[in-house]
Amino acid sequence: MSDLNALLIYAKVVDAGSFSKASKIMGMPISTVSRKIAELENQLGVRLLVRSTRRMRLTDIGQEVLEQARRSSEVSDTIEDLVKSRDSRIQGNLRLTASPGVSECIIPPLLREFQPLYPDIRVNILIADRRVDLIAEGADLAFRLGPLADSTLVAKQILHYRHLLVASPQYIEKFGAPKTPEDLLNHRYAAFAFGSRESSRIFTKGNSEKTITVDPHLAMNGYPGLGKAIAAGLGVGDITPFAAAYHLEKNEIVEVMTDWKLPPVDMYLVHIGNRHVPKHVQIFMDFATKRIPEIYPDLPC
Repeated sequence: MSDLNALLIYAKVVDAGSFSKASKIMGMPISTVSRKIAELENQLGVRLLVRSTRRMRLTDIGQEVLEQARRSSEVSDTIEDLVKSRDSRIQGNLRLTASPGVSECIIPPLLREFQPLYPDIRVNILIADRRVDLIAEGADLAFRLGPLADSTLVAKQILHYRHLLVASPQYIEKFGAPKTPEDLLNHRYAAFAFGSRESSRIFTKGNSEKTITVDPHLAMNGYPGLGKAIAAGLGVGDITPFAAAYHLEKNEIVEVMTDWKLPPVDMYLVHIGNRHVPKHVQIFMDFATKRIPEIYPDLPC
């Protein structure tokens, strides 16, 4: 049976909007309030609240538990049954966020396999070319490229790869192929960018390293579209191996300047660090970390 006192404290915390305000209202040390909520989550085996130093939000199951707790302390058995029922059905709303490049290349093949296996898990995806605040915007998981600066997040590396510098045979026939990083300054560069155009590119060759700043003739914030543009002869540029794969297979593009390499990239699946991850979120995490490396087994590094 759930701790009825903890349920009442939980409702007070939510109504007050913070642990500190609730502790003042109830005349109870904040450490006791925090401990009681932690004990309630451990007892139910679910996460009720997601919080950082500045924000707090309820999880889906947390909202349902709150509604029951407000009615009466006599419904603790109902709450436990509710939690167990949700777990057994493996359902819920899965909220993902990713950059345009990741969402276009990684998420579709993953969901094509995942959703038939778990049809009761509804998926919502926020595509943004910025770092999304997972708490403020209610996201469960984020696909992010490293290095990661936020130490409050739990990260699982899922891919390690590098971008490819490519051009179409038609472009090479007309303008030639770059041999060194400096040569790129004399070419029509096509880059993944939006807004601020100038950006740096670091190339390595053995122990040598060169950095150039490119001002693209063509800038686009979508890798599939950028790959098509390069295949159409609009420039030379670097794209992900996911966006390059189809065009390489069709001989519509070729890798150029192959002795100089762009630095490798790490892709992570991240979530907020806490005690309990909802079952449907954990299932997707386990599925993604296993299947994504299998879907893309031979990436250039």
